[in-house]
Amino acid sequence: MYNDLGISAETVKLVEDAENDCKEEFEQIDEACNYNSLKVLRAFHKNQVTESCFNSTTGYGYGDYGRDVIERVFRDVLGAEDALVRTQFISGSHALNVCFFALLRPGDTLLSISGKPYDTLDEVIGIKENKSSLKSFGVKYKQIDLIDNDFDYDKISEFLKNNKVKVVEIQRSKGYSTRKSIDLAKVGKVIKLIKKIDENIIVMVDNCYCEFVSESEPTAVGADVMVGSLIKNLGGGIAPNGAYIAGRYDLVQLAGERLTLPGEGRDVGPTLGINKQILQGLYFAPSVVASALKTAILTSRVMERMGYEVEPKYNEERSDIVQNIVFRDRDKLIEFTKGIQEGSAIDSNAVIEPVNEPGYTDKIVMASGSFTQGSSIELSCDGPIREPYIAYMQGGLTYPYGKLGLMKAVEKIKNK
Repeated sequence: MYNDLGISAETVKLVEDAENDCKEEFEQIDEACNYNSLKVLRAFHKNQVTESCFNSTTGYGYGDYGRDVIERVFRDVLGAEDALVRTQFISGSHALNVCFFALLRPGDTLLSISGKPYDTLDEVIGIKENKSSLKSFGVKYKQIDLIDNDFDYDKISEFLKNNKVKVVEIQRSKGYSTRKSIDLAKVGKVIKLIKKIDENIIVMVDNCYCEFVSESEPTAVGADVMVGSLIKNLGGGIAPNGAYIAGRYDLVQLAGERLTLPGEGRDVGPTLGINKQILQGLYFAPSVVASALKTAILTSRVMERMGYEVEPKYNEERSDIVQNIVFRDRDKLIEFTKGIQEGSAIDSNAVIEPVNEPGYTDKIVMASGSFTQGSSIELSCDGPIREPYIAYMQGGLTYPYGKLGLMKAVEKIKNK
């Protein structure tokens, strides 16, 4: 059957040998999966999730009992005072946009302390001109870059002492940068510094790709609000769209009024039959995230054995599900991505080519043969066509499928 999939015995041997190197890391992932599964089940029981929660609403969505239960479950799983979980969020970037506009007013300053945010936020912030950006509404944006993959604590301290800042934004995952993703210990350390200088500063964390990778979330280390997507970790590959904003009650309320309208806020928003998928996705999420992490670790070890630069290495601590492979070669990046597409269940016959995507400056090559369009928790791989030609691979609903997808990608590179 490997031959039927175009996978050689040599590649199978390479992957199995690498797999043997990863046993200790896999055991640690299983421990975190068990703990996070306990959190989820406890939240389901506490909030008395019943079959009636699956019922659907239309129109305004008044009195949607299931929607309210979902938000209480997410609140408890994420360790927050409140949570807004809605299908009306198109993506994680949309939820981030809503959160920014909810918290910031004309004349306020937004400070990013993890360098430039993800490319899709350039026009939201105003780094790239757009008449609907925060900048166009008079919100100022400042940025402090990381130093050696850690926060520049001295520069942050100096800036906050000399400037009035309303919101500090931290993006934990690396996006399309070459830096490492940011672990919770560093997030907690910098939040203590910020709050010591001005306790009124709102610390907002982009938590996309990071949920359930460890046993706690940014709220546990002092974050005021955090944002994530349901077609990434917490959707478990089942939620068809949506995102969440979780944190302080007053901030989540503001986000609800920005998503809908002042005066109605979170009281409106039909669920259109999605409740069961959101709840089931969260239920499966700890196991799915564990499979994605195992796929990433195996990929790191296999590609390292093949002589490629990888980040993180297979035995390094992880903060998200993203695995970087540095090809330093345009064609190899494209071929590897083609292999991931060919190893997918959906659209495996699609031919991958770099294209211009909305929200990005460079052409993007992207493999996402997924059941849900653009789902990053399903096996996917993408990257900008720019030096040093890095593949950003993530996801894998099950580890065996993730491993098979990796084998197809390895074959494409070997043939190239």
